[in-house]
Amino acid sequence: MNINVYYGGRGLLDDPTLYVLKKMEEVLSELRVNVTRYNIYEHKNEIATLPSTFKEADGIILATTIEWFGIGGYMQQFLDSCWLYGDKEKIASTYMQPIVMSTTYGEREGELTLMNAWEILGGLPCSGLCGYVEDLVEFEMNQDFGLIIEKKAENLYRTISQRMKSLPTSNYAVKQNVLRTQQLNLTPEESEQLSEYVSDDSYVKKQREDIEELTMMFKDMMGQAKRDQETPFIHELEIHFVPQAGFSATYSIIIEECPKPLTIEIQGEQLNLNYGQGENIDVYAKTNMSVMQSIVDGHMTFQRAFMTGAMSAKGNFKTLRTLDQVFRFD
Repeated sequence: MNINVYYGGRGLLDDPTLYVLKKMEEVLSELRVNVTRYNIYEHKNEIATLPSTFKEADGIILATTIEWFGIGGYMQQFLDSCWLYGDKEKIASTYMQPIVMSTTYGEREGELTLMNAWEILGGLPCSGLCGYVEDLVEFEMNQDFGLIIEKKAENLYRTISQRMKSLPTSNYAVKQNVLRTQQLNLTPEESEQLSEYVSDDSYVKKQREDIEELTMMFKDMMGQAKRDQETPFIHELEIHFVPQAGFSATYSIIIEECPKPLTIEIQGEQLNLNYGQGENIDVYAKTNMSVMQSIVDGHMTFQRAFMTGAMSAKGNFKTLRTLDQVFRFD
């Protein structure tokens, strides 16, 4: 028989739960039970992988100490991991005995918390052990207390070896409803693999960095798309700009759907594009969004748009024709 012990305390020397576990382990060893203890505080960076240790266990002991309030963070994290990554089929056939010792108030509530949690997980609870300890030395010296602890160990052995049954509880119905809302239907192997990834700090850190990088990338893409909507054709004009040596001119193109005119300022190899009123304009032109889109798509030239009446213009017409030389979309 194999029994795993999961200790959720902090490992303090005066922790009464450690004394109780020592006594129980001695009794179980005499009964030829293989006992393996997992101190959760020693595995705090890999708690998500601890449920995978249920594989060979016939029963488990969940032990914790109440020092001020509740069962403590380590045990709660362990139970969360059982819910998220534990093999529910294995848990359903595993007996659990809760041990909760207290140096303050709340040992009965702690025992009940562990019992309820294990039942909702689908496991088989055994009669537990809880107690309040004011003086550890006096507690250890009391022979009657020692006999009670030994009897609890024997009862755990008897319950597991005889596969004792218990009456159904309402927690079973709660378990059915809660499990129904679970989003991920993972196999035990997938759950175990996922728990290993979760416990790997470097993997989790890398995933967070990747998510942040993707978030920034999508923000940039959304920002670029928004800018493209607010300032159409700027990007197309920039990438198709072909500088003409010694050529300088300023164009103002009024696009009917845009609130401000598109100003194109060319100074040799320098190109300045913006939506707003420019100065020293050489050519004024007016058209609509569809005509401008046809031009940047290469289906029409500026000169052809002017000749067909799709674009009206005034100013230096030689400078207007030069637009097809400084912006080549074909």
